[in-house]
Amino acid sequence: MRIISGEYKNRRIKFTQLNIRPTTDFAKESLFNILNNMYDFHKTSVLDLFAGSGNISYEFISRGCYQVTSIEKNINCTRFMKNTKSKLNMINLNVKTGLVKKYLNKTNQKFDVIFADPPYKYNQNDYNQIIELVFSKNILNLSGILIIEHSKFIKFDNSPFLFDTRKYGSVNFTFFNHEK
Repeated sequence: MRIISGEYKNRRIKFTQLNIRPTTDFAKESLFNILNNMYDFHKTSVLDLFAGSGNISYEFISRGCYQVTSIEKNINCTRFMKNTKSKLNMINLNVKTGLVKKYLNKTNQKFDVIFADPPYKYNQNDYNQIIELVFSKNILNLSGILIIEHSKFIKFDNSPFLFDTRKYGSVNFTFFNHEK
């Protein structure tokens, strides 16, 4: 995995022991091209749900986000992220081990960008629960967006918060916000 842009540009991070599937560089670069036009990263707080190796979190940090919180239940992944955070001196990366739904139910923080990449075994109802929690618990700032990475079999056409969907190879991103 590679950090595409920013302070840590072209830094390669090896994660061979984690048994995960990070977002592809092609999809990640396309996503960040969209976000770069929407946000001043230096003023942006991010919540990375199902963070895995930290791939997306590192990209946000590298681009200057002042706060990134990563939630992951796999202790091996959170150890890996904490180790990477230490090696790269990413002081504004906050790594937490825990279940995403539990975290969403308990947090009092608000974020500008929430990125969720649940396991592909998640079903439509699981995805809908994440969306419902983010918006019912008011975790997303009013001008913020929730981005969900998912397979082509997951559809959000009936969500009142849906505003865009993009496909990059086999990777799908769906964007949600407070405005319809």
